[in-house]
Amino acid sequence: MGTLILIRHGQSQWNLENRFTGWSDVPLTDRGRADAKTAAGSLKEFHFDVAYTSHLQRATETLEIILSTLGQSQVPLIKDSALNERYYGDLQGLNKAETATKYGQEQVTLWRRSYTTRPPNGESIEDVGYRVLPYVRWTILPQVYEGKTIIISASGNSMRPILKMFDNVDDETAATMEVGLCTPYIYTFDKEKLVQREVRQVPGIVTKGASQTESNVQEGRV
Repeated sequence: MGTLILIRHGQSQWNLENRFTGWSDVPLTDRGRADAKTAAGSLKEFHFDVAYTSHLQRATETLEIILSTLGQSQVPLIKDSALNERYYGDLQGLNKAETATKYGQEQVTLWRRSYTTRPPNGESIEDVGYRVLPYVRWTILPQVYEGKTIIISASGNSMRPILKMFDNVDDETAATMEVGLCTPYIYTFDKEKLVQREVRQVPGIVTKGASQTESNVQEGRV
């Protein structure tokens, strides 16, 4: 049996500030670091053979905290830009609520939660899939099929195409699904056959990732 675990990074500073982050390399908040440590506690039964992450520090630090907490810092850690978050183009750094006021909620929702619509000078979620999925299919999955246990720390929109593939959902479902911060998505394979899926809930962590309201921003639900 092989296992692939996908986990979205912990809360970043721009998650907290309700900003479009994309490729902007912002750090985790203290809450994000604490949540990564808490998430590690839910993965104690796994011993990882290889760990993968993006070149963005919020994903890399989340993974480093998880491995350190589990006493597995010696696990090979591979960074690749194929796993980077969606490039949000002209929206990067803008406050989501203010952008909705300026352009209208319908337009901002289309930019954020359509699978094929690109924000100005940015990537669609479909575009992200064109770089993420070949990397997963040809670099990571063959190792899982051999029986290895692998963890990927990435971002919400770089995880969506992967979850879409594994869960066999349509474009709209993939684009609108809630991808929880520091929530493990665990896939077990018998050779090339996917035999089990689990979204492991971790009590006490910030799990939301989509709200634009100020009250939810204060709760970290961004």
